[in-house]
Order: sequence, then structure tokens, then C-alpha cells
Amino acid sequence: MLKKTLGLAVIATVALAGQAAARDQIRIVGSSTVFPFATTVAETFGGKGKFATPVVESTGSGGGLKLFCAGIGDEHPDITNASRRIKKSEVEKCAKAGITDITEVKVGFDGIVLANSKSTAPVALTKKQIFMALAKQVPIDGKLVDNPYKTWKDVDPSLPDTKIEVLGPPPTSGTRDAFSELAMEGGAKKFASLKALRKSDKKAFKAVAHAVREDGAYIEAGENDNLIVQKLVANPNAIGVFGFSFLDQNADKIQGGVIGGVKPTFENISGGQYGISRSLYFYVKNAHVGKVPGIKEFLSEFTSEDAFGEFGYLTEKGLIPLSKEERSQVRDSATSLSKLKMM
Repeated sequence: MLKKTLGLAVIATVALAGQAAARDQIRIVGSSTVFPFATTVAETFGGKGKFATPVVESTGSGGGLKLFCAGIGDEHPDITNASRRIKKSEVEKCAKAGITDITEVKVGFDGIVLANSKSTAPVALTKKQIFMALAKQVPIDGKLVDNPYKTWKDVDPSLPDTKIEVLGPPPTSGTRDAFSELAMEGGAKKFASLKALRKSDKKAFKAVAHAVREDGAYIEAGENDNLIVQKLVANPNAIGVFGFSFLDQNADKIQGGVIGGVKPTFENISGGQYGISRSLYFYVKNAHVGKVPGIKEFLSEFTSEDAFGEFGYLTEKGLIPLSKEERSQVRDSATSLSKLKMM
């Protein structure tokens, strides 16, 4: 009888320990670009006093989705931010871990900028010049060769005679994905031979267009955009790659480059004139809704007009808002926890 009583006591203790371990704070990981927006919403949400302020970590889009897709339970994040859309392979990885019910929330738009120190002349480049400067291999006399260009003047006589030195995000970053797709691919298509390759073998074209040189001209600076800004200030010849929202927050130190004759401004990105822009997202693990308090309410806050609306507080942080019609659709989808559908 004593053994049975002790056994029940142990079970009760374990059960209570499990209850105590249950989180009362939403845990968010993911994109460094979406991080300041998510943090602002989290602070506003927590400040209203009904729920604890969510914990937001900047892990990069790829890193966040890896954590998100690892499993269900208190030890796994509830939401992950992404500066690109979730990949089919990531959806499949989530499914293997039992995560089959995910809600996608489109936050707004962001432009990818090539910025430099305000102590020097602003950058002015085309997508073709960007590709020529940073691609691992470039077409010369009809053949793909290892990139021989050392200075911007080597790329184009109209450009400065300064060493090519670009600080940018690693392959795990959504910013890097978008930069490769929008800027590098856009530049590669300007070459007739690569344009023909794209028609005959898209996979081979993508491999060439996305491969960045590894000889020191492109320096992977991690997910820390603040560190890139410090390095740009210290080295006026260097160029950094990051989101418009971060440029907007550091406009006293750095300036955005003109790409294809268009400046990276709020108006040009929202109007579609700026050629390197992308959508921002976050993903919700619906199995955690009702288990971790406040998730549905957090979604309502994030998708409110006060937050991601045309004159919402996130525009002050540099977010480019969606159209009124799209915001309404996103809000309905988020608050009803609509299941993600891949096209």
C-alpha cells in the first residue's frame, strides 16, 4: 500500500512539474529582417497587459524554419518569421515531425538594398553589374570562367576603380535567397548564353546564377545587420546587402544604392518600381494554439490596421504595407487559422 501511495505521489509530482514547465510566453524565431517588426508587435501586445510579452529571437529565415519544423511541444517555437516564402522541402520536413497544420501570414513588403557609408558617393548599379561582380563564374567570350574581376572598374569602365568588397548574408538567410533570385538571376538573364541556358535547363541556370564567388569579394557577415553597418562606416569602399527596413533605421550612417536607375524608397518599393523587393511572412504552428496562451490574440494584433496598416506603427519601422484588399484577406486568413496551401 505504501509503495502504491509513493508511486501515485511520484506521478503527481511529475504531472505538476510538466504543468509548471508549460510556457506562458509565445516563442518566436526566424528572419533578422522581420525581427524588428515582430519585436515591436510583441512589445505592444505585451504592453496591453492581458498576456506575457512574446520572446523573439533572430535566427535567420532558414534557421528559424529548422527550429519550427523540429517538433510540437513547449520546447519548440510557436511562430517563425521568414523573409521569403516557406519551401516545399521545409513543409515536408515539418510534416515528418507531425506539424501538418500551419498558418501563413504575409506581413508586407521589403526591398533588398546595396548600401554604403554616407561618407562616400552612393552606389549606382544595374543587376547585370551586380551579377558580374559577385557571381562565382561569369560568361566571357561565350564560355563560363572563374570570376576575374577585382575592381568595380573591371566590371564596367564607368564604375569606380575600387576593390569589390560586398558584405552580405549567408545562405541560410531569406535575404540571401531573395538577393540571389531577384538580383543575381536578374543580372544573369542579361547574358544571351545564360538566358538560353535558362530555357533549356532551369536547374543548371539557377546553379550558375546563385553561385557567389568565394575569393573574398563577397564576405558572409552572418545574420547581424548591425555588424554590417559598423563595417560599412569603418570602410567607405565596402558595400552591404540587407533589407530596406534596416537601411531606414540607420539612415544617419548609410545610404541605399540606386539599382537600375531607381532609388530604394518607400514609395518605389510599394509601387513596384524598385527591382529588388520581396514579401515578408511568418508561420504559425496551429497545434500550439490554445496550449500557449495568446497566440490568436497576437495574430489579431499583428494583422490589425494599427500595426501593419497603411499608417500603422510598423510603417514607422520601415515596413512597406500590403494593399488594403490584401491586408483584409491576410487578416481573415490569420484570425481563422487557415491552413497553409502550397501552389
